Amino acid sequence: MRRRSFLAAAGAMTLLPGVAAASDEVHSVDPNHIGIQLYTVRDIMATDPQGTLNALGRIGYATVGVSGLYGNSPENFRSWMDNAGLRAVLTHTSWEAMNANATRELEIARTLGVRYVVVPSVPASFRTVAGYRQVAAAFTRWGALCRSAGFKFLYHNHNVDFVKADGKVIYDILLEETDPRFVNFELDLYWIVVGGYDPVPYFERFPGRFPVFHAKDRAANGSFEDLGRGTIDFPRIFARHAQSGVREYVVEHDQPPNALVTAARGHDYLVDVRF
Repeated sequence: MRRRSFLAAAGAMTLLPGVAAASDEVHSVDPNHIGIQLYTVRDIMATDPQGTLNALGRIGYATVGVSGLYGNSPENFRSWMDNAGLRAVLTHTSWEAMNANATRELEIARTLGVRYVVVPSVPASFRTVAGYRQVAAAFTRWGALCRSAGFKFLYHNHNVDFVKADGKVIYDILLEETDPRFVNFELDLYWIVVGGYDPVPYFERFPGRFPVFHAKDRAANGSFEDLGRGTIDFPRIFARHAQSGVREYVVEHDQPPNALVTAARGHDYLVDVRF
């Protein structure tokens, strides 16, 4: 009731039901592993971080993915999350920041209390076979550093990671040329689909390497949509949870018309979905 009351207060229309939950279906998302990438609420985070995090806590989220500190200290950011009853499961850093001072990035990650340190993209100049081999080597170094510090290193994909160079899907190079002890993947389900690929064969080829999903939906026209209201068959993907290795389900929407309504719809969908 709390989530739907929140939607009404936000002026949203009545929620459409998510995927129907039949009584004999046994798989669902653990509520303790339902999170939201704070990029979704970036505009209101920039002006009222504590109020925004409090709202996400009231919706029912257990976790967040950090998307920058908005000029604040990691200590303050951690206190705001603690006050809201949220824990950071991951933080997005950057290729440039890791190159400049990876140790400092891990210090920030430790203060935030995350499990995963994520590089969300790499420079376009690397989009060749040779370039992605260089990226794989850098990820291996950073992954070993993360492991030694008690973290796990992940890479987050976009559609451009699925282009072909010399007949090779360059994303595959990162999977093939890294060791799962050191490097794994936050799979953005929208961007892999937009890139022209089905996630399920990736689970079959590279089992256990996708501990985090960005649960992001695609509208019929190809744009972003609130979770469960678009065209991506999430139950089919989630049904491969054991094979994919997923632990964390993180809602994201890149251009939400109303960020907190989007957040509430995404949370409700993940609570209700059965697979």
